[in-house]
Amino acid sequence: MWSSARSMPVYAAPLREHLFCLYDLLGFDAHCALPGFGDISRDVVEAVLEQSSRFATQTLLPLNRPADEQGCRLAEGVVTTPEGFKSAYRKLVEGGWPALTCAAAHGGQGFPHMINVLFEEMMNAACLSFGLFPGLGRGAYVAIARHGSPEQAALYAPRLASGVWAGSMCLTEAQAGTDLGLLRTQAVPQRDGSYAITGTKTFISCGEHDLTANIVYLVLAKLPGAPAGTRGISLFLVPKFIPDSLGNPGPRNGVSCGAIERKMGLHGSPTCVMNFDGATGWLMGEAHKGLAAMFSMMNAERIAVGIQGLAIAEASYQNALAYAHVRHQGRAPGSEAVADPIIRHPDVRRMLMTQRVLVEGGRALALWTAQALDVSERHADPQVRQQADEFTALMTPVVKAFLTDIGSECASLGVQVWGGHGYMRDNGMEQFVRDVRVTQIYEGTNGVQALDLLGRKVLQLGLLDRFTVPAAAELAVASTDDRLRHLAGPALSAIGLLKESTSLLHLRASDPAEVGSAASEYLRLFALTALGYLWTRMARLAVAA
Repeated sequence: MWSSARSMPVYAAPLREHLFCLYDLLGFDAHCALPGFGDISRDVVEAVLEQSSRFATQTLLPLNRPADEQGCRLAEGVVTTPEGFKSAYRKLVEGGWPALTCAAAHGGQGFPHMINVLFEEMMNAACLSFGLFPGLGRGAYVAIARHGSPEQAALYAPRLASGVWAGSMCLTEAQAGTDLGLLRTQAVPQRDGSYAITGTKTFISCGEHDLTANIVYLVLAKLPGAPAGTRGISLFLVPKFIPDSLGNPGPRNGVSCGAIERKMGLHGSPTCVMNFDGATGWLMGEAHKGLAAMFSMMNAERIAVGIQGLAIAEASYQNALAYAHVRHQGRAPGSEAVADPIIRHPDVRRMLMTQRVLVEGGRALALWTAQALDVSERHADPQVRQQADEFTALMTPVVKAFLTDIGSECASLGVQVWGGHGYMRDNGMEQFVRDVRVTQIYEGTNGVQALDLLGRKVLQLGLLDRFTVPAAAELAVASTDDRLRHLAGPALSAIGLLKESTSLLHLRASDPAEVGSAASEYLRLFALTALGYLWTRMARLAVAA
């Protein structure tokens, strides 16, 4: 019988579901025929996932609740992370986890994005506030590897890939959130080819901390005389400590943390106000093309944020399910017991099944999109790469917005299953609600994702067929199977509704208010249609087994 004593949330990595999605649903064996993946056998994948599980459950999970209570501390410009984070980060680096998908040329392991999705799901389910640190380092690595000069890539990419240095993205300013065209940070050219960066950035995740010897800031700023708006934004690399001739951290740069925010959740990760006072930086890529360079890595980064939502949804579901088995309240229909486990009550079962359907469908959606991302980067045929890139571009805003939406929904359902005990701080369920909420806001708000999907990807670029044509063909075949008709038929009808809605919005595309007001509901319709298709694929595998 469950008691009201303090309870630590539980988590066990769903490895069986991970392997099912990889190998049964998405044909990962064939996926490993892509260039660079030939040595990745199933035995290797299972070993990597098992090690990921151990790191998440044994190292990170015990830190989650204490980190929420302790938070981060700022004193004399130095941010101290919660107890245990430094040791956990050392284990992360020793295990080679930051290098999982990085290029071999930079000391990386070259694994598919699909594997990294599952690693990040486990890490973030165990302790989301910790997971932000390596996630930001990976983002900085990708940007420098793609857009840095050969000298920048040689110096910074291996250190970010290994995790011995961390990364941080410095975009937002007090007056420039979603609208980055309003930013004021200035970059003044210097005689030695560097730039003096001056300005204040806000809401900077992991902008200052004690986990690594150096932090590499990617800063959006404007050059003197730059064009107005987003066309005048450039991207700069600004290290916390300027490396010496051997690549070791040298003198402190002119960048400091002015404050850390007091916020709703994610107390274990510092959200900083960062002051750049003539800090030395170097231009990355072309002048005035900084936003394009930053957005070139956004597919992977926005999928990663979607995974944060998925991770919290999974963690909340596991804890709600465990509680529902041991909490006795009231008689279930047809029972003569004094009190039954609440899992026997229909409404509780409804909430648990809603969580499970969204989590398992969302995981399939994320992995399917990550699979296309791998193909877009590695396939030998340029036409196939282009098609995969278009599919990834179409699905990325859906993954980011929908999975973070369901993260909040499932976290709230988890509190509801626990009832009054879920509302109490001691049991950890309300922490899921607080921690996941920001994922619907950062890396582009979910409203912005919806506008990107509908306004740009669907109405402007016409990418909808990348999803609907193959999905409709497969569902049409499945609907002829008596065992699948109850799933395939409604999913096929949903595709018809999605296409009909798209046609109507095409007719009204000249009115931005019409498109803007419909965008979020359109994204929800798109996501649920995609889940219906994927659940039909999963059901087909089940009936064939």
